[in-house]
Amino acid sequence: MSWRGIVILLLIVGAAASGWAVWKHRQPPPRVAAANDRPDYVLRDFELIALNAEGKESFTLRAPTLERRPGDETMSLTTPLFLVPNGDGKYWEIRSKTGWVSADQKEIRLSGEVKANSPPDDLRPITMNTGRLSVFPRQNRAATDDVVTIVQPGSILRGRGFAVSTTTKRYVFRSEVQSRYAPNR
Repeated sequence: MSWRGIVILLLIVGAAASGWAVWKHRQPPPRVAAANDRPDYVLRDFELIALNAEGKESFTLRAPTLERRPGDETMSLTTPLFLVPNGDGKYWEIRSKTGWVSADQKEIRLSGEVKANSPPDDLRPITMNTGRLSVFPRQNRAATDDVVTIVQPGSILRGRGFAVSTTTKRYVFRSEVQSRYAPNR
């Protein structure tokens, strides 16, 4: 083989190696937003009253923003306020930084400084604080695996893991339960 043949062979190998390197290190094409990445509707500064199967108010929701995703039909909320009737014409107020509602509306997840206050004129007003809370409106229950603190006149309860039935008004802590006497001043 002549020196020209060797040079041509080396040029072919070099070109193939450069082409392979360029192919291997190319930038992926820019991602085009899929249709389901954008909400199909957005509500701003709204109030929604949800009714139960009997046509009675289940809860009222107020929030600055609600967005519904068409892909999975879930909804996300910013700083929601839920007003839940207690049966006596008064309302519990439940607030959080964010909220998420399942497509079938069977579950509502609240997260970020979740705070629930009983009606202010109750004889024994109650405040509940936690980081996350899952609410199941059709089952009349709520639960979390997070730490929950319940403050009421005369006592402070704290524990990890919590479940409550809104019909029986009974709640259960699962672990790390602490109770502290807090006299009224």
